[in-house]
Amino acid sequence: MKTTTLLIASAVSAALAMPLVAQAQAKTENCYGIAKAGKNDCKTANSSCAGTSKKDAQTDAFVAVPAGLCEKIVGASLQPRKS
Repeated sequence: MKTTTLLIASAVSAALAMPLVAQAQAKTENCYGIAKAGKNDCKTANSSCAGTSKKDAQTDAFVAVPAGLCEKIVGASLQPRKS
């Protein structure tokens, strides 16, 4: 009986930990030119912090997206572009 309880507890613990492990391993990339005004993730060439982009799709403002997604978005770039 003790072995069965230990086995069940181990299985439940592993199942609960899986989403945390998967999230920690998720890779992201900076995707430029898709952020809405004021929704960028970090500084731009003209501002010093996140949430300060002045217009939608500002070419030097980025948001972090899952790796591989940026190149599938129309108008997006992995590198900042000059306006």
